Amino acid sequence: MLASTDRRPDPLEAFRIARRWFIEGRRIEMQELATELGVNRATLFRWVGGRDELIAEILWSLAEPTLKASVDAAPGHGAAHIARAVGHYTTVIDESGFFQAFLRREPERALRILATRAGTLQGRLVTAIEELLNDEIAAGQLDPPLPPRDLAFLIVRIVESFLYADIITGEPLEVGKAEQAIGAILGHRPR
Repeated sequence: MLASTDRRPDPLEAFRIARRWFIEGRRIEMQELATELGVNRATLFRWVGGRDELIAEILWSLAEPTLKASVDAAPGHGAAHIARAVGHYTTVIDESGFFQAFLRREPERALRILATRAGTLQGRLVTAIEELLNDEIAAGQLDPPLPPRDLAFLIVRIVESFLYADIITGEPLEVGKAEQAIGAILGHRPR
């Protein structure tokens, strides 16, 4: 049996190292990662895909538990619950140092990975929000103005608008207003 220090590198180890680097604010370079693992670039690409795919997986590994924690912590039901949960998620992501470092370091790549079909993150987030909407609908707590999938896409676009406004328009938006905007399309007005 190999000692833990004698472990052979594998796709999971490649992901773990890249994720750690990302959280540290480091740029993920595939050649550097391959060297760290002691494998060639072809092997690394077979394991994790290209750089954009790897970064998308890292981002989702950070976004998914953040969304779940935000949903679990949000009080209320229906539109208020969804607006608070997604609003809190947006704030946490916006305040994340590694996320801001990525946006500053590679704005075009970040937008491509985060907000287009070229990356997998947007679709996954839409699906997660759709599930949240469907849960509230099934519980009789929400009567949405649009089909859940369309509404989920719109909510994700609101989140993106607040998170990436300074990159897209050059003017930052107050990210805390994402909750208000989401509440408005769901028919919730905070008291």
